[in-house]
Amino acid sequence: MIDKIQRRARSRLVMISGPIASGKSTLAGEVVRLLRLEGFSVALTDLDTVAEMALPTLPDWDWAHGIHAQLVGTWLTTDIDIVVDEGTSNPTEVQQVLDQVPEGTDVLHVVLTADFDASLARARADSGRGVSKDPGFLRAEHEAYSHHVAHLPGGLRLHVEGQEPAGLARQVINSLLP
Repeated sequence: MIDKIQRRARSRLVMISGPIASGKSTLAGEVVRLLRLEGFSVALTDLDTVAEMALPTLPDWDWAHGIHAQLVGTWLTTDIDIVVDEGTSNPTEVQQVLDQVPEGTDVLHVVLTADFDASLARARADSGRGVSKDPGFLRAEHEAYSHHVAHLPGGLRLHVEGQEPAGLARQVINSLLP
């Protein structure tokens, strides 16, 4: 187990960005699970969970994005070792979160790519999803993401198709804890 002094020298924020139904939540959950097994305290933040707090009366998704960014920033002011965040999909959303990150925080940005057909299958298999099951909506979101992906911060870029969540999570952790 890594001692507390070594933990503080490591990245404290893992941001996972990707298109809708690319497996961001699944990957984030697996990264959190593995980090906790290694003895780290970890907070998981997720845009959809923040938005769900106000659904179906959420007046505007911009509100959810702002509150989500503040939540990430607040967790980073605690003694939690690592914050894993998922939900951003474009440079503006990423910057909104980064604007709340305390100075000196190390950030590992994980950028996911996924195939449309596989994403649609994942969305349709998830009973908790709504509009993301609609092929037209999902295709438009994936096309928009394809224009943003080159402008997302560098870091670890992963194509999710053909890989198990545990293997993807191990790649994230290997980048976080070299």
